Amino acid sequence: MSKKKGIGIHINSHFAIGVIFASILHHFFDFTLLEFLLIIVASFVCDLDIFFSKYAKDRNHRNLITHSILPSVFIIVLGIIFGWTALIISGIAYFIHIFVDLFDWGTNFLYFSRKTYGPRFLIRKEEKNLQEYLAKYKNPHSFFDFKYYNNKVNISIEISLFVIMMIVIFIFAIEYFLVSFFYFLGLYFHLSRHFKLKRIEAK
Repeated sequence: MSKKKGIGIHINSHFAIGVIFASILHHFFDFTLLEFLLIIVASFVCDLDIFFSKYAKDRNHRNLITHSILPSVFIIVLGIIFGWTALIISGIAYFIHIFVDLFDWGTNFLYFSRKTYGPRFLIRKEEKNLQEYLAKYKNPHSFFDFKYYNNKVNISIEISLFVIMMIVIFIFAIEYFLVSFFYFLGLYFHLSRHFKLKRIEAK
């Protein structure tokens, strides 16, 4: 059985990336609180499409249009039209999310082809036909969730991003330091969902 090393991150870690990105650029552009928050929200907002997973191929929200490059391109174009630097950077933050997601489960990077792109490091070669494996679970989401939390690389990435986020916002955007505590809302969402899925599969 072939194995792949995992690399993937959850919404709280995408939030951390957004804070890191916004904090460093704040040093150069002196963002208002609204602009700072806009960039951070853009870095994780597409993960809210998880609530529409039932409409996606393999029930994987990464296959929805929100996990393609189209929204980021649209945001960047709007930023250019309005001459709003923070909006352009928000589009880049959105794109970074989509790019990072290529490496764990993949995304439909180019939506019009409806094809999943990326290395997909969390999926073994024999698991490419996901429907067969999803059928083994009472809730198909359990397949993705359990693989994520059973991977030490993923947990290490989460911890590292949290630490880096706290250091960077303290150095470059200390006036917005309290924003970083919203990280725990995303962490709570994923942990509560994880334990709920464990209970479902244990029944």
